[in-house]
Amino acid sequence: MEKAESTIAQMRKGVLEMCVLAAISSREAYASDILVRLKQSHLIVVEGTLYPILTRLKNDGYLSYRWEESNSGPPRKYYTITPSGNEFLTELRVGWDELNTAVGRLFSTDQISEPSNNPEK
Repeated sequence: MEKAESTIAQMRKGVLEMCVLAAISSREAYASDILVRLKQSHLIVVEGTLYPILTRLKNDGYLSYRWEESNSGPPRKYYTITPSGNEFLTELRVGWDELNTAVGRLFSTDQISEPSNNPEK
């Protein structure tokens, strides 16, 4: 069971950039907003995981940000997806859909067959 949990965690980690971009794609957000959106989708992410992803996406030109003063504390950094970020997200989504379809085929009962005792020559 421990091995499965580790593998599942790695799968989630592999799609987090796509999920962060998706969480921001419809409207700008600051880190707490992004965490809430991810948690609402049952992707539990902590700030220590989110900030390096945001920095990487910003450095790659997929996100931009602006500072806004807050009435309840320090200024907030609001992130917005860039046009190249939207293109990247579209590419990731296509790749995800293809991967999801391929994996789904493997688990489809129609695709599972008994192994043959006679190997092909």
